Amino acid sequence: MARPMTMAEKILADHAGLDEVVPGQLIECDLDGVLANDITAPIAIKTVRQIGAGVWDKDKIFLVPDHYSPNKDIKSAEQTKVTRDFAHEMGISHYFEQGCMGIEHALLPEKGIVVPGDLVIGADSHTCTYGGLGAFSTGVGSTDAGVGMATGRAWFKVPETIRFEIDGELPAGASAKDIILYIIGQIGVDGALYCAMEFAGSTIRDLSIEGRLTIANMAIEAGGKAGLFEVDDKTRAYVEPRAEHPMREYHPDPDAQYKQVIRIDAADIVPTVSWPHLPSNTHPVAESRHIQIDQAVIGSCTNGRIEDMRAAAEVLRGRTVADGVRCIVIPATQAVWLQCVHEGLMDVFINAHCVVSTPTCGPCLGGYMGILAAGEKCVSSTNRNFVGRMGDPSSEVYLASPAVAAASAVAGHIALPSDLD
Repeated sequence: MARPMTMAEKILADHAGLDEVVPGQLIECDLDGVLANDITAPIAIKTVRQIGAGVWDKDKIFLVPDHYSPNKDIKSAEQTKVTRDFAHEMGISHYFEQGCMGIEHALLPEKGIVVPGDLVIGADSHTCTYGGLGAFSTGVGSTDAGVGMATGRAWFKVPETIRFEIDGELPAGASAKDIILYIIGQIGVDGALYCAMEFAGSTIRDLSIEGRLTIANMAIEAGGKAGLFEVDDKTRAYVEPRAEHPMREYHPDPDAQYKQVIRIDAADIVPTVSWPHLPSNTHPVAESRHIQIDQAVIGSCTNGRIEDMRAAAEVLRGRTVADGVRCIVIPATQAVWLQCVHEGLMDVFINAHCVVSTPTCGPCLGGYMGILAAGEKCVSSTNRNFVGRMGDPSSEVYLASPAVAAASAVAGHIALPSDLD
């Protein structure tokens, strides 16, 4: 009889063809997908060509040019061309051309390309997003991604698991983004180093799938290997109409062994902002109103889904961005962009004097379309605020929810939506 296991252990054991695994064990697993983008794919492609075997499965390789797309300069155009040419040469079915693409970690769940129970690696650290659906997904280096593309296999060290049990009702104005910022603030950016983070409790069950994806996305900001949510009726309702292949459910055993179980009262989680230069440098928004801003960004693989667009639009409706502040809105996929049009959200953004972009990672990684000058401050719904992340090394990025970012754009300083009433 197999030992009691966590979600992460069960998924990895199954994909390794083993009855059980233990933390620290080195295993080799069959993959359900390999992801790369316009920055990381060319290096992975070079590895595939060095191996000389072509790709293992043209339907299980996902290439999404999203970081510098539409191409911002000659170098980014060349990067994308390498990716595009390889996709066409190999007959990759999941290559997303500009105009059909979106930010990778919003696009793949939306398209049903990644489903519960999958084991996916991606040459991007925020590949952990898909744990919001109950998949084990994790970021790897481009060379490992290239080996995965060629062989369909990857090695893993089975991680220990930290379980986060969050119960109760969130205070008014608090969101999924505030949950993960609160957790990172409590445990630090290395608090879950090489651990799977398993999320449970009544607060988690009440979250939308989009909220769960937001939390899983930022597991890496606590050092996590993956962030995992159990499949429930909400997951099934989201996945079943769009899934490209059958889903598999893995639930933790009641007597599974955890490195740590952390219990959190949702009432303690308030609207939160991470000050520079670490996601763990968290403060209540209510104690951050003195910080004047030059820019607000609403979007990214963390908070660019339709739920996020609605939250921002609700704050911006009938209001305008403060003088001297830029507000950049980036729907995460073409489908989200179109839904914003259909719901009238684009009218709200434009009337509020926001810049609205085609889907792209853009300013999140200091790419383009929102680079900060020396000394400028930005409140952003993105996931990282390291030194120079969005521009000049002396600029500052403050992480917050879309609603707080929108309220701050109107106020001209970090603010709660309720401050505008």
